[in-house]
Amino acid sequence: MHGKQLAQESYITIRYDLINDTLSADWKGEQTQETVRDGCEKILRFMTVYRCAKLLNDNTHVTGMWSDSAEWVALDWVPRMEKAGCRFLAHVYSPDIYARLSVEKTIDFGIKGILVTTFNGRTAAEEWLCAV
Repeated sequence: MHGKQLAQESYITIRYDLINDTLSADWKGEQTQETVRDGCEKILRFMTVYRCAKLLNDNTHVTGMWSDSAEWVALDWVPRMEKAGCRFLAHVYSPDIYARLSVEKTIDFGIKGILVTTFNGRTAAEEWLCAV
């Protein structure tokens, strides 16, 4: 997915794809509570600005556990994303088992209002977002 680059940090790159009206977040490396919250707040800010309904959350390049942020992501950030207009979230798993478990823990807290679908590869996630 190409598009306009909105933010570039060592741990995340955020782009907006005008053609598919989709935000994409490409997370990188080990995530801490600070990077998760900062990255999520940046995504939320751009979701509010662009009023798009779709987010591609790519964890392909994430390593390690970040489950200490799982509850905050599920119960604080996701409801605010829904209020900002997000309806579809395609999540691409990391091949790293600990990063993958962190996502599972987040989903286990319960996600309401946003349809979250998980994928093992970015192409399938992009195709799903184009179809919804």
